[in-house]
Amino acid sequence: MRLVPSIRTTIGALILATAPVSADMFENLEVSGIAETSLALGLSDGSLQKSTVTLTPEVHFDLSSRTRVTLIGRLRSDLKDTLEPGRPDGQARATLSDRWHIGSHLEAELREAYLDTEIGATFLRLGKQQIVWGQADGLKVLDVLNPQSFAEFILPDFEDSRIPLWAANAEIPVGDLTLQLIWIPDTTYDEIPEPGSAFAFTSPLIVPSAPPGVPVTFADADKPGNAFTDSDVAAKLSAFTGGWDLSLNYAYHYADRPVVRRIASAQGITIRQNYERSHLLGGTFSNVFGDITVRGEIGYATNKYFRTDDMTDQDGVVRANDFSYVLGADYAGFTDWFLSTQIFQSHLSKAPLGLVRSGTETRATFLARRSFMNEALLAEALLIQSLNDGDGLLQASLVYEWRSNIRLKAGADIFYGKRDGLFGQFRNKDRISVGMEVSF
Repeated sequence: MRLVPSIRTTIGALILATAPVSADMFENLEVSGIAETSLALGLSDGSLQKSTVTLTPEVHFDLSSRTRVTLIGRLRSDLKDTLEPGRPDGQARATLSDRWHIGSHLEAELREAYLDTEIGATFLRLGKQQIVWGQADGLKVLDVLNPQSFAEFILPDFEDSRIPLWAANAEIPVGDLTLQLIWIPDTTYDEIPEPGSAFAFTSPLIVPSAPPGVPVTFADADKPGNAFTDSDVAAKLSAFTGGWDLSLNYAYHYADRPVVRRIASAQGITIRQNYERSHLLGGTFSNVFGDITVRGEIGYATNKYFRTDDMTDQDGVVRANDFSYVLGADYAGFTDWFLSTQIFQSHLSKAPLGLVRSGTETRATFLARRSFMNEALLAEALLIQSLNDGDGLLQASLVYEWRSNIRLKAGADIFYGKRDGLFGQFRNKDRISVGMEVSF
């Protein structure tokens, strides 16, 4: 069962209870949006990787002096249709979070639809939304509440690739602290590219292998679907003390990426997928020391599953707890420059023989950003490097503000390293891109 109609009734009742409609409810109506074109060419063969036109309209209006409604849609066409060929089945999404596909080249989506209100000193956001924990560049430790679309791997900004969820999100002052309570009844999970897609996964870190000549059968994913018993809950306690921004985070949730199990039998190998719950406990910290900002995220996740190439293993995965952290430093002491570096590490509680990934994985990032022409031109480069496998990703971009509402963009995405690596699997997907963004 997917997100059931009673959720609509519940959300509707909460809206009516917290936001009495006034006669001038549309007095502060605001309509805006962004129209964007993007063209990407593969460097290996010069082929057209994508040709998209995206319209993102936004509507804001007040229901009362304390209640505001936000609606954000997205209409996108892709003339090439290689990122998600045909009409995706949408199995990873709950019914109320699904997209509408109009043929194989056009899709429409209600990206976000939420109500902001205040009840006493408590801030409450109800509806379809993004809930962001942590701000690491290109890597995630605590930012796990919203699933992600991997149609373009991790190349888009997280804001664009996150899948917003129907949720209740409350922020409650507790003395000098702020308590955030979150309930997510939306059973939507990561969207993994299907075989044949431009960025379909091939690395053994993700995809199980079979001996040559052995038939492989793919079973339908066993996906949670009850909006109440399968819902996620989370809480965050944050504070500012002694110059430090601190938070303590906890989530009890289904991991958004399915566990891929390899079941061997006399008839061959069957690939089964299901989702497993996990407890996540962690925190964040940051402080500014002159021109340097020091920041970090720490997370301990239970009940995670990782691939093993031990063919005697019953299902090809092993369960372990994952201790992860990212430490970062940002420097803004040079005029017009911003520099940032991060170290990310994931350590498993046990690393049995045959584990495909290393028991301890380490990645490093470096970000450089510079503005020119009185900030009309912005140049940026982000490098993500795996210190275990030697592969990585370099993203470079130029953004020129031609008019106050028109931006011209150009960029390049370069993968390198061995093909078995997380980044090296896409070494033949290097691309350059150009585009234009018009706001209204």
